[in-house]
Parts: sequence; structure tokens; C-alpha cells
Amino acid sequence: MLEAVVASVWSRLPGPWWWAVASLALVAGLLFLVIGIIVAIRVYNSMTIGVCDSQRRMDGKTVLVTGANSGIGKETARELARRGAKVIMACRNMETAKAAQEEIMKETGNQSVVLYNLDLSSMASVRKFAKELCSAEQVLDVLIHNAGVAQTFRRSVTSEGLEATMATNHYGPFLLTHLLINLLKKSEKGRIVIVASELYRLAKVDLRNPNPVSSLPAYLYYVSKYANILFCRELAYRLQGTGITANCLHPGMIDSGIWRNVPFPLNLPLKMIIKGFFKTPAEGAQTTLHLAISEELEGVSGKYFMDCKERQLTQGIQDMGAAKKLWELSEGLVGLTQSDPQIGGES
Repeated sequence: MLEAVVASVWSRLPGPWWWAVASLALVAGLLFLVIGIIVAIRVYNSMTIGVCDSQRRMDGKTVLVTGANSGIGKETARELARRGAKVIMACRNMETAKAAQEEIMKETGNQSVVLYNLDLSSMASVRKFAKELCSAEQVLDVLIHNAGVAQTFRRSVTSEGLEATMATNHYGPFLLTHLLINLLKKSEKGRIVIVASELYRLAKVDLRNPNPVSSLPAYLYYVSKYANILFCRELAYRLQGTGITANCLHPGMIDSGIWRNVPFPLNLPLKMIIKGFFKTPAEGAQTTLHLAISEELEGVSGKYFMDCKERQLTQGIQDMGAAKKLWELSEGLVGLTQSDPQIGGES
């Protein structure tokens, strides 16, 4: 009896073609819903993203941008060139850097765009570059520490024994700042801009192990951003009275080359997220430009910015004792000597 009822009901159901159409309709509906959400978020982001609204020209100013061959570094260099600055592009990949240099000069009409080779993971390369630059330039008005690297699983140690992510993102910029500080002091109002990240909230610098060669590289990216902020705060303290300011920033989550090292298949969902929700490089460069050129920030130092506005840091990272300790550890790890330019003062 039961079998007969089931058979009768089953015979009245639509055929396979109906199920296929219904399934396709459901998938299409979900797809349109996802696209709609992504578009809505993109529109919201475009309405709330900070924009550098300064109209200041940079004629007669010399600006150094590390990692200027792609991403927000390239967009930063492009805008500074458009405003008339002499732009120094310091890059590791000279092939892409040369193409970016030619593109920027052609688009802006500014021929004062100079290219140097710099590998921030190598302290020897940092010293070589700094020596060349100090011989070629009389003054440096703005130093923008933009270059950065992020690995996921692949551990790497430099020939000098430094963990590669920390070397590129923190130790290289730390040494470079020291070696160029005398050029910055020749500027009337020098500025140092450090590109950090809100991802600092996910980590903390282990002052007992400042060269974590065995740690997971993905985590060390967050650690390096924490180090960037500690460095900025101690740097600003030590630069008091010199006329040079130092500030750091979160550019936003950017659709840039820094994510290229995420391996397959983890990169597949990440690509969807990046294209749907992340800022473009031009949008991501806005806060960097704001800190580099805005008149309203003259004299402002040691602060953290996001979307062109000052933001509060977590309580832990405001520990100036930790900032001082990291500074002292960094001096040893980069091989800073008494004959190198010094940045005085202690917190």
C-alpha cells in the first residue's frame, strides 16, 4: 500500500528537466546576489575612502619612494611626479622598475624620475644604495618607506643571517633611515613616511627573539608591521628639534602584488576577496600622499593614520620602552657602527 502511494506521488513530480532549470535558476540567483553585495560594498568603499585633497605642488622637492615599481609605491611615485617633484625610485626588480619609470615620465611629462637598485633585505645593498644617493643628491625632502614583502609558508634567511621578511620590511628601512638622515636634515622640513598596516593588531614583536628565522613567514608579516610602528614612534621621539617628522599609516587592504606569494589553492578564494573588496593601488596611495605633502601635517610627528585621518593605536604598541628596546636590538642586527650617521635622543 505504502509503495503504491509513493509511486503515485513520484509519478506526479516534474521531470529531470525541471530540476535542472530550477537548479540553474537558484545558482543564477545566488550569483546575482553575491555580485550585488560586492558592487554595494565597492560603492560604499569608494564613498568612504580617504582622499588626499591637498593641492600642494612639489616643485623643487626630492622624494624617495622604495618599492616604486608596482602597487601603491608606483601610484605614489606617479602622483608626486605629476606634482613636479624629483622622484627617486628605489627598487629591487629593475625590469619592472624601468617600465614603471618610463610610464611615469611619459604620462606626467616629468623627466626628473630617477631609478636606483635597492634590495632592502640585504644590508650590503642598503649601504651601497645610500652611498650612491648621498653622492648624487644634496638634499632629501621626503623619505617614503613603501616597499614590503609577504610570504606564506616559504621560510627564507638572507646571506647576512636575517629572516627575510623582517629584513625587508623592518631592518632594511631602519638602516636606510640612519644612512640618509643627514640628507633629510638638509631639507627645511623633512618628512619620513612609513607604510605599516592594521594587521599589526594580529601580532607582537618578540623582543627576546628579534630575528625569528624559524617562525611562520605569514605571521612575520604582521610582526614586521608592528615593528614599523614601534620604529616610527621611537624615530619621531629621537627627531624632536631637528625639523624632521616621522609618521606611519595603514594604506588599506590593497589589490597589489604583495599577495602574489599566496600559494594555490589558497589564492583562489583570496583573489575573489581581493577583486571584490580591496582598494585599488591608486586608492591605497592616498594616505601615503597625505602624509608626504599635506600642509596641515607640518610639525605632526609620531602619529598613525588611516584613510587620511589620525587613528588610535592599541595600548600595547604605545609602549615606548618596547620601542626603545627594538631600536637597540635593530642597531646590532643591521650592523650599525659609530662611524655611521646617528639619530640621537632616547625615549
